[in-house]
Amino acid sequence: MTTILFENPIFLEHQTPEGHPERADRLRALNIALEHERFAALAREKAPQANEDLVLLAHPESHLRAVMQAIPEEGINHFEADTHASPASLQAALTGVGGAVAAVDAVLSGKADNAFVAARPPGHHAEREKAMGFCFFNNAAIAARHAQKAHGVERVAIVDWDVHHGNGTQDIFWDDPSVLFCSTHQMPLYPGTGAKDETGAGNIVNAPLSPDTGSEHFREAFKSRVLPRVADFRPDLIIVSAGFDAHHRDPLAQLNLVAEDFDWATAKLMELADRSAQNRVVSLLEGGYDLQGLAESAATHIHRLMRG
Repeated sequence: MTTILFENPIFLEHQTPEGHPERADRLRALNIALEHERFAALAREKAPQANEDLVLLAHPESHLRAVMQAIPEEGINHFEADTHASPASLQAALTGVGGAVAAVDAVLSGKADNAFVAARPPGHHAEREKAMGFCFFNNAAIAARHAQKAHGVERVAIVDWDVHHGNGTQDIFWDDPSVLFCSTHQMPLYPGTGAKDETGAGNIVNAPLSPDTGSEHFREAFKSRVLPRVADFRPDLIIVSAGFDAHHRDPLAQLNLVAEDFDWATAKLMELADRSAQNRVVSLLEGGYDLQGLAESAATHIHRLMRG
């Protein structure tokens, strides 16, 4: 397997208030974990900053302008409940989009089998017309639309295992049967969406998990609800919204997963990618707020991508 890690120093410059869980130390912790010798063969590329037009693949221009206007010249602007902007935030968010698009280009051109984008701010809570939940632009949705528009991909499956429901991705693809959206998440929990009966045009699959449950319930939900639907859908590309806040150490939720669960889920999705998508998987970092839990889990996930 050829795996590319897309990264960029600008992601460290997106600033949040002191004590905010979505902080630059998240990426620093992951970078330390990736110094291990088992990642010696991991290809690394600098994520490019996206052209603003790419944002419009999933968001209207009014949303782009609202985000741009929220960027302060100095300091930190609190512009939506728990979402903050600093002077470098727009550049970081656009580079997250650029990294996601570059990852799609890499796997669909055959340059890589799969790719991981270590970006922040995350994206899956960004609805079509609303920034929220630490997120400005929906990287997964833009990546899926780019795959369809630029590469002629017909079917994209987005699998989201962040502990918080990917309400933004669901909102954007609610009535689009060309994109399958599957989510495992804790419920009840922010943002309050993700019930089983939220099915869109039959293309939305939610597998909510009760607080304080762990590996057994997660794997059963994955096996019974997510994997069969992805297999039946036969996607040309699988995109993973890879949040690691379902880890038992995470301070923002109450699921009890361990790093090996993300390894297992990654392997299962790679099996399906091998069947219908020529191994093509693009994984995008979403949540994960305990530094040790994030670093261990994301590193395990990336190593599985490398091993196949």
